Amino acid sequence: MQIGILNEPSDLRVALVPDVIKQLIDRKNNVLVESNAGVQSSISNDDFQASGAEIKDRDSILQNLDLLISVTPPAAEVYAKLKPHALVISSFEPFNKPEVAQQLASTGVTALSLDMIPRITLAQSMDVLSSMASIAGYKAVIVAANHLPRYFPMLTTAAGTIPPAKVLVLGAGVAGLQAIATAKRIGGVVEAFDTRLAAKEEVESLGAKFVMVEGATDDKDAGGYAVEQTDEYKQKQQALIQAKAEKADVIITTAQLRGRPAPVLLTAETVQKMKSGAVIVDLASSTGGNCALTQDNETLDVDGVTIIGNSNLAEKVPMHASQLFSKNIFNYLKVFVSEEGELNLDLENEILKSSCISHDGAARYGN
Repeated sequence: MQIGILNEPSDLRVALVPDVIKQLIDRKNNVLVESNAGVQSSISNDDFQASGAEIKDRDSILQNLDLLISVTPPAAEVYAKLKPHALVISSFEPFNKPEVAQQLASTGVTALSLDMIPRITLAQSMDVLSSMASIAGYKAVIVAANHLPRYFPMLTTAAGTIPPAKVLVLGAGVAGLQAIATAKRIGGVVEAFDTRLAAKEEVESLGAKFVMVEGATDDKDAGGYAVEQTDEYKQKQQALIQAKAEKADVIITTAQLRGRPAPVLLTAETVQKMKSGAVIVDLASSTGGNCALTQDNETLDVDGVTIIGNSNLAEKVPMHASQLFSKNIFNYLKVFVSEEGELNLDLENEILKSSCISHDGAARYGN
């Protein structure tokens, strides 16, 4: 099988790294890499060639490949250059963009969407969402520390004692738990909120205090996403979060609803009551944000409170993000590419059935 990866001008990551390319070549595949595709992830053309990959120009790759792997969805003009029935792997987000499956079907490609891989035990090693969320949670704390006009840890000096920063994490999924762990490591005092009672033990195991609001609707089948709550619960939740936010130096928000706008957990009124110099990092900004004032991919100053909207912080750690993404891809490919490099696209397989959103000119999602 001819597998190709391209330069991604809108992302610092690369879809395959040399160690994984070696494994793919050992399994009788050829890997074509566009020149300088890995530069922003600190991977040179020589590194790719040493792994056995061929460095090619973009058009040559697109005309010859059987499978294109891309961190972000390829530009529209890419599809016209592909062979009929080529496979494309990326994160197409059909939950948030319901028209995308039909658009892909019209190009004739078979589209496999990484964000649709079921979050089951069998597929944990393929879970790109969790890999990238973990990095984002770590980076959110580092970004907050860079903007915070004070120390994170408690310091006792001859000039006096500086108390530790107070950190509030809203949403204790993969990103939230990594944010908790990182904030604790650099000396913050951390509290965390989540509607899922199951998160309590995980939060406390990391040394943080779990903030509980009674009466939450909990859906264990939501794949790690938050679920919509009752109006009564939202009122209790809002009052408690506002009380905690007023005392916080840093707030990291991570709560998202699959296929729906992110729940607003921090109102404009709450932000106005926060300390001057406080920092909010909103990882849910791409779906509207957990803070009412968040602007996606923008950093704002609202009466002395810094609000950073960025749902793609994993991209800011491109070396390790590329390594984890690439390993997830390799484990996913093993589901439908044999050790001899032969394609076996069994769409009754649980993992492929969920993640294939277009095939043979037909949309397989949203119909």
